Amino acid sequence: MNNNNKEMPCAVITGASRGIGLATAERFLEAGFRVLNLSRSAAPNPAIMQIDVDLLDPGWNDAVAEQLHSAVDGSQQIVVVHNAALQYHGGVAELDPQQLRAVMEINVVAPAILNRLLIPAMQPGSAIIYIGSTMSLKATANVAAYVASKHALLGLMRSTCQDLGSSGIHTACICPGFTDTEMLQGYGGEMLSQLAGASTMGRLVRPEEVAESVYFCATNPAVNGTALRVDLGLIEH
Repeated sequence: MNNNNKEMPCAVITGASRGIGLATAERFLEAGFRVLNLSRSAAPNPAIMQIDVDLLDPGWNDAVAEQLHSAVDGSQQIVVVHNAALQYHGGVAELDPQQLRAVMEINVVAPAILNRLLIPAMQPGSAIIYIGSTMSLKATANVAAYVASKHALLGLMRSTCQDLGSSGIHTACICPGFTDTEMLQGYGGEMLSQLAGASTMGRLVRPEEVAESVYFCATNPAVNGTALRVDLGLIEH
């Protein structure tokens, strides 16, 4: 596969260095896309093009705009996947303002900025996919900033649908449940067992399963304005 072919469809993914982002990047590679990772660290797969960026740095958009536009130039189909996310623990009563701002900056503001950079280059059939969470649809205790940001991200997706529908750009919000990523592995064995037991299938979601859902939504324009749960069926209490 020649990744230098400008006419190839292109996927731009934030945080594609690991976890869901990496699995998504490799799924698009398999489908013949050029894939760009916007992240502080490069993906382990050398076929994934790297654009170094810290989404918390003011002015990051100006720093990467030229390189990004050059990378997507000529692509008849561009898929943007807003995957990068930040989470802090803490409930409403002890919500730290600086942490809240950082979570909103990564989880909500950065997607809005990246949209503004790329939408002018996106042709009909292109897509903007947001990686939300089951926390986009509900809430649990002690992750107030994350819950608020993921609710906001769902709202941004819905606005994307309403604002861009006539352009032929479609959108969706993928809402994974507990997924077997490095971040979750840090909780340890007992907690992982509890989280796996929260689904009706008794296991964690695999990153590749989320990636397949992202690819399906990105390549099906009829799926527009949808929030898709990818959680193995959470047990309702």
